[in-house]
Amino acid sequence: MRIRTDDEIYRVDAVWLGPPKATFPWRARYVAWGVGIVVFLIVLGIERRMNIGFGFFSTAWAVVITIIVTKIVCSKIGHERPLGAVMVMWMRELTAPREKASGRGGAASAARIRVRAERPHPKQKAPRRKAPKQQARRGQPQRQQRTGRPKPAARSTVPSRRARSKEVRGVRSPARP
Repeated sequence: MRIRTDDEIYRVDAVWLGPPKATFPWRARYVAWGVGIVVFLIVLGIERRMNIGFGFFSTAWAVVITIIVTKIVCSKIGHERPLGAVMVMWMRELTAPREKASGRGGAASAARIRVRAERPHPKQKAPRRKAPKQQARRGQPQRQQRTGRPKPAARSTVPSRRARSKEVRGVRSPARP
């Protein structure tokens, strides 16, 4: 069984082929004619602002530029992405907040670095106190006791859970009170 989709509806473009009995040799959608007229007027306005006179060659270049820009714009639009959505997307892209690329401050300078006439000397360390002599135990060499560090705490006499546990994996034992 063959299921018909609605693709044929969107495959048909609203195309104006020209006046009756004098069709154009190209196909252009209605939206392309609207975009082309607006682009042509903008290109002519830009030419006038650049002090390019209104003549045959300036108008011919305006038509060429209009055709190129219109083809680019119309390649981006279609029935799934209409011209209005593309224009809104373009405006939002232009007005979106951006990260500032310029750094604060300016060029690095050594103007604030202080320079002394004499070279700095290393700081003097506090003299060490000698610990009282300890007796040698069972042939071990003597150690000096450091006074600055606290002694580590004595180990607890309570065995850890790991040491107490005699459980085997997969075998349950009764709960402890």
